[in-house]
Amino acid sequence: MGKKAATNQGTLLMDIFNRLHGFFGPQNWWPGDTPFEIAVGAILTQNTNWGNVEKAIKNLKRNGKLSAKALHGMPREKLASLIKPAGYFNIKAKRLKHFLDFLAADYKGSMKRLGKEDLRTLRKRLLDVNGIGPETADSILLYATGKPVFVIDAYTKRVLQRHKLVPENATYHDMQSLFHDNLPPDVDLFNEYHALFVMLGKHYCRPKPRCGGCPLNGDNKNNGYH
Repeated sequence: MGKKAATNQGTLLMDIFNRLHGFFGPQNWWPGDTPFEIAVGAILTQNTNWGNVEKAIKNLKRNGKLSAKALHGMPREKLASLIKPAGYFNIKAKRLKHFLDFLAADYKGSMKRLGKEDLRTLRKRLLDVNGIGPETADSILLYATGKPVFVIDAYTKRVLQRHKLVPENATYHDMQSLFHDNLPPDVDLFNEYHALFVMLGKHYCRPKPRCGGCPLNGDNKNNGYH
């Protein structure tokens, strides 16, 4: 991609961000009191909505078990019962256990130690953990460790494809590169931008779209994304 094309893409992406931010306001995402809680939430939110994840996390807190040490030492069956509201609880308990084993073995159970790893190395190591795919790994990287990586989820994919910013056959890497190649590596920007895509996907860019009132459905039909 030429420098001019990249500049144009960057301008377009910032215009979209500014429209969304002006419409929805700051999102202050991801909800979580500690990096460890955020990492647990990123794993639990696979194939469910955030409301169910919150119930599961409240169960862990109520039982005084929301720590790497407590969960690592807990039998998998007990963990599964506590995270039941998140759905697929047996599978997710197994995935959490894989992450906890990784955290204990490689970083002595410390999210602070994990966060000191460089981005490229840590992303590769997270992807090697059974049950952690690109979206979950990148959510942990961005929201729990504060590293500048753009998270691509179903909402983001839907918006990008509907507004012809990426082709229908675009891969996760293709979509992520759109942001990495055209925007500064800014943690706060990536954090807010992804959260705004989630809001857009929930309220307007649904599986059956509600285009009326959408902040990206402006009067200017030549805005490049309508």
